[in-house]
Amino acid sequence: MHKNILIVDDEKSICQSLEGILSDEGYEVQTAASAEDALRMMEEEPPHLVLLDIWLPGMDGIEALKIIKTEYPQTRVVMMSGHGTIETAVKATKLGAFDFIEKPLSLEKIILVINHAMDMMRLEDENVLLKQKLTQNYELTGKSAAISELKESIAIVAPTNAWILIMGENGTGKELVARSIHRKSRRNQKPFVEVNCAAIPEELIESELFGHEKGAFTGATSKKRGKFDLANEGTIFLDEVADMSQKAQAKILRILQEKTFERVGGNRLISTDVRVLAATNKDLEREMEEGRFRQDLYYRLNVIPLNVPHLRDRREDIPLLVTRFIRDFSLKEGEVEKTMSDEALETLMRHDWPGNVRELKNIVERLVIMAPGRVIGVADIPPLQKTENGHRPEAPASPSELDSLREARQDFEKQFIMKKLKEFEGNISKTAEAIGLERSNLHRKIKSFGLEAKPDDRDSQPS
Repeated sequence: MHKNILIVDDEKSICQSLEGILSDEGYEVQTAASAEDALRMMEEEPPHLVLLDIWLPGMDGIEALKIIKTEYPQTRVVMMSGHGTIETAVKATKLGAFDFIEKPLSLEKIILVINHAMDMMRLEDENVLLKQKLTQNYELTGKSAAISELKESIAIVAPTNAWILIMGENGTGKELVARSIHRKSRRNQKPFVEVNCAAIPEELIESELFGHEKGAFTGATSKKRGKFDLANEGTIFLDEVADMSQKAQAKILRILQEKTFERVGGNRLISTDVRVLAATNKDLEREMEEGRFRQDLYYRLNVIPLNVPHLRDRREDIPLLVTRFIRDFSLKEGEVEKTMSDEALETLMRHDWPGNVRELKNIVERLVIMAPGRVIGVADIPPLQKTENGHRPEAPASPSELDSLREARQDFEKQFIMKKLKEFEGNISKTAEAIGLERSNLHRKIKSFGLEAKPDDRDSQPS
């Protein structure tokens, strides 16, 4: 998407001249003959920069500047005037104007000022992105054949704009792969926006993905930009894409095909340029056969498939992962870095790791905190989760991974329901009766957590 500029001047010839010149420079340009018209246009879509004349019919430019800097603080404003004084320029600057240009206008100076403003905006965006990178490490750890092959694939596909479907069990690091692809792509200076498809209620999916206008529905007290809008020119990561409802899948498919969308409550098409990365822990071919996932969406997303290996298939990477996690958690806790004995490492390497790297990370964090000595031994390792009947349960989240009491409660609730479902062999009615929950409420929770349950007689009866 090109940078947008709004020209506000009651002299038609000036608007036409500036519009032609700036369009040739690659900017998207709109014009308004009054401050009132300009503010109405900005409600639809705030521009990146406004060229604002001071002397206007009705509301003058100074008053308009005050409103713009209050309601749209990220928008740069360059003031223009044929009757400019030093006092006026100083006043405009104090109110937040980026620069002040006198009339008659020098087109060269205008282009220079605008390019400077855009460069400042780019540097601010890069600074935000740099801070994000400094707080997280997106490198894949390991030297096994499986992880080396994955790294090679990422190196090949990352610089392209190809859409990628990332597949793997829970806890294997699918998000890490997606962030690594973005970091090595040509879009790495642009946003990386993650969408947890399983966590968004169906009734809010449109608002989350596409945004909404003020007053679009009860509670919409202000305009909101959606995920696709925020990810423009960057990467959008659709995590747990197979957990979306059929309705949500249809809406995603439409925007991927047309590359345009409308905000909820709006009537204007907005163009978007995003690279799409999607991830799932489910067998999408099976999901399609059983009618839970759209075939056309699958082929749209699955341009390049990447499979993230299970930890049990790259056990030789466990010592490297343990070393990294010990270092990271020791720094985080402000403690002297611990080490792990060879016997303890061998114990970890023999484990089947049903929760994959996430489970290993949680165990290491616990050991760094709880092990009394400088060397973590076999005796310090807690009982490890085992696989049963071929099922590999998801490792519970570490407390440090949960940002709120609500998340901790949800994680406990999920683990509790999983345990009780297993106890009653997946029977929803028996489980609901045992835990004192309405069957319909339990059914909704099972669906929201992405759990599997055995349908009972009442599931086949019409509601």
